[in-house]
Amino acid sequence: MKKPYQIESQQAVRQLERMAAEGNPSVQLVLPLTEALGWLRRGVGELIRQAGLQLMELMMEEEVRSLVGERSRPQPDRRLSRWGTERGYCVAMGQKVPIDRPRVRNIEDEKEVRLGTYEMFHRGEPLTETVWEKLMLGLSTRKYGQAVREFTEAYGLEKSAVSEHFIEASRVKLAALMERRLDKMRLCALLIDATPFEGQQMVAALGIGEDGRKTILGIRQGATENATVVGELLSDLLARGLDFTQSRLYVLDGAKALTAAVKKHAGEAAAIQRCQVHKRRNVLDHLTEEQQPGIAKRLNAAYKLEDYAAASTH
Repeated sequence: MKKPYQIESQQAVRQLERMAAEGNPSVQLVLPLTEALGWLRRGVGELIRQAGLQLMELMMEEEVRSLVGERSRPQPDRRLSRWGTERGYCVAMGQKVPIDRPRVRNIEDEKEVRLGTYEMFHRGEPLTETVWEKLMLGLSTRKYGQAVREFTEAYGLEKSAVSEHFIEASRVKLAALMERRLDKMRLCALLIDATPFEGQQMVAALGIGEDGRKTILGIRQGATENATVVGELLSDLLARGLDFTQSRLYVLDGAKALTAAVKKHAGEAAAIQRCQVHKRRNVLDHLTEEQQPGIAKRLNAAYKLEDYAAASTH
């Protein structure tokens, strides 16, 4: 359910769009050449940033004029009036940049009237998406502000704020990943494995398409790698459209819970293969350090053979 301020914000934006569509007013940006050259000496990006801020101010002033009327021109039926300015911000290039926003109030009830231009300028979604992209490329939350700061006066880039935006973006993207349909996926193999994380087992299903592309299909969290957790994961894949009647290879780590869950859902359509990495790891864990190198070489040589009888006696 949307909160009152969110509804008011949307109403202000819609009113701005109607004003632009009906009257089609224009704003004119005039920049002194000396000032523009000063920005340009610091790069084209600086010129665009500073000109953009001035353009925002002009757009807000034009909206105020359309709501209130021209300055120093009395209007008997006027319901709105100018109410000074207040320090606000806009979101530009993944940063909060301070701007002075004009204020308008209703004369009758003295309530402030939201400006559609300002509501559009300071929406936070672009910041969340920008944070996600930068952090996924390896930028740390601690160094985020130093690395991406484009405006010297920008703020809202502290480690805690960046972390909050990343968490929110991750929540949205995880939901999209876990809810997307799988009907049209043509998979030749399915890899299922679990890995410990913070005292829990994270069971993941990875699909390999006929074109060789790998895709994370789903994840389930549980206390242990048991049949219930794996069964819930496979049931979710089934509900989202994955066809278990299609014959494919299932690569598992050897756990009985995984094998039982796969056979329950796929039946005879499942060709189950024990993961070589897990098998090799389990065998070597039972040996001493002196024995491991020699046995590892024999296992690698056996796996390269195509004949089962030859491999089993290698």
